[in-house]
Amino acid sequence: MTKILITGGAGFIGSSLADHFLKNEKYDLVLVDNFLTGVAGKIPQHHRCKFIKCDVNNWEDISSVMTSYRFDFVFHYAAVVGVRRTLENPVMVLNDLEGIKNILTLSKNTGVKRIFFASSSEVYGEPVELPQHEETTPLNSRLPYAVVKNVGESFCRSYQKEFGLDYTIFRFFNTYGPKQSTDFVISKFLKAAMNNAPIPIFGDGKQTRTFCYIDDNTSTVLKILENNDVVNDVINIGSEVDVTILELAESIIRLTHSKSKIEVMPPLKEGDMTRRQPDSSKMLKILGRPCIPLDEGLKKCLSAMTFLK
Repeated sequence: MTKILITGGAGFIGSSLADHFLKNEKYDLVLVDNFLTGVAGKIPQHHRCKFIKCDVNNWEDISSVMTSYRFDFVFHYAAVVGVRRTLENPVMVLNDLEGIKNILTLSKNTGVKRIFFASSSEVYGEPVELPQHEETTPLNSRLPYAVVKNVGESFCRSYQKEFGLDYTIFRFFNTYGPKQSTDFVISKFLKAAMNNAPIPIFGDGKQTRTFCYIDDNTSTVLKILENNDVVNDVINIGSEVDVTILELAESIIRLTHSKSKIEVMPPLKEGDMTRRQPDSSKMLKILGRPCIPLDEGLKKCLSAMTFLK
């Protein structure tokens, strides 16, 4: 049995990854979360999945878990997330550095084979090239959330160099799916549209994003683990197909047959990058198929309806 720890396991991506792992009987999971943004209802109810309420930024909390279970692999997904939340709580965001150090130190001390670190497209800042490639695009964001992810990547590399702890860094671009909370753009727009409420857009709506359906994310991650791929390396996880925020809102209104109107709001002072588009060539080679088209993914969300909760 392969023992896996997922931090942030009550969150959208962490719990969705757990769902994917549990389809294979060889995986035994422990999920930890402090419920800052995680939700108990997202945790899989399964005999091979144990949940422990735990704050990874607290050494005593996480050390007792990791020394007790002796995991083979660790997926460190716990973090303060959400643009508004991270901008309003910069010190809380910086405290996540303690969790990164705790996880890495305990991993190298307890025989973890590899750590998988959830970084972010935010590390790229404003684009200097498109698509944004893992090796050639400079990391130039100054926002606290992006700085923490950038430093986390450096910690992974440093622990590998000094202690031989293998790592894989995932730079997640916008990911969406049925379990996502309404703090994020697609679930927020879907909920508004289903209730015929105004859909708010900051600025002119010409900002572009790409959107990766959760199954593409978790399928790629699982293949990376099982094929022993992307070892001591970094990979973008996201769709290459970009869309403006205005086009996204219009698509959602059309798909839901909503009476919602688009409400133009003043631009955000910071944190809303003009463009975001990954070079996904590494991901697509591993996934072995194109990413799920946005319209199809939106229909899957609408079918599940859990984004309304």
